Amino acid sequence: MAFDATAAHHLGRVRRAAVGDVVEAVDAHGHLLSVRLTAIATRRAEGVVVDRTPLATESPLDLTLAQAIVKGDRMEQVIRMATELGVRRIVPILTERTVVRLEPARSDSRLARWRRVAREAAQQCGRAALPEIEAPRPLSKLGQELRSDGTGTGLLVCFWEEERRPLDRLLPPGPCERVTVVVGPEGGLTADEVRGLERAGALVASLGPRLLRTETAGAVAVALLQARYGDLGRS
Repeated sequence: MAFDATAAHHLGRVRRAAVGDVVEAVDAHGHLLSVRLTAIATRRAEGVVVDRTPLATESPLDLTLAQAIVKGDRMEQVIRMATELGVRRIVPILTERTVVRLEPARSDSRLARWRRVAREAAQQCGRAALPEIEAPRPLSKLGQELRSDGTGTGLLVCFWEEERRPLDRLLPPGPCERVTVVVGPEGGLTADEVRGLERAGALVASLGPRLLRTETAGAVAVALLQARYGDLGRS
């Protein structure tokens, strides 16, 4: 098998691997591979698979994080943490207070970068599957999609700093297989945006008495939902 350029660079420059070493990799079908290196260079590495073991690293919860785009490498941080926490789908959203405005010419390259970050994070944490990183869209369009989804969206949860009710007071009893969670930008969602999500069926909840950075809020929200419905609350 052949490693991509990023993985080859990591093996050669960071891990100082050499021909004959056995390293681990994860394939696209959810297997942990033991690979004996047969060739390694700065941007190229190849090896022979000597063992293949199925992985069980995917959460039973189908969790989507709709995250308002944040500045600089903070969006990449959101994607890394969400990947490590088992999110299956990340939807970058544009809101009224989103500072970042993606130019069409740069949108494709930014999306490619985010997908590369997710792939690297999945490899690092040993996930069996890559989260899907969708193209950015306005929050209003996401709300329309959720209302028109004939397959059912499960729970829709929105965290808002002006809300005081904690999440555990709002969640219905019993199991849940699918959740979409919306996290706003640095300046928060507007009241109109929150009301629009409520019309789409959203539960609007608080993340506590302290004001969290948006990238922190996303990670906390995902962890809470994975602990309630996913695999973080299981022994």
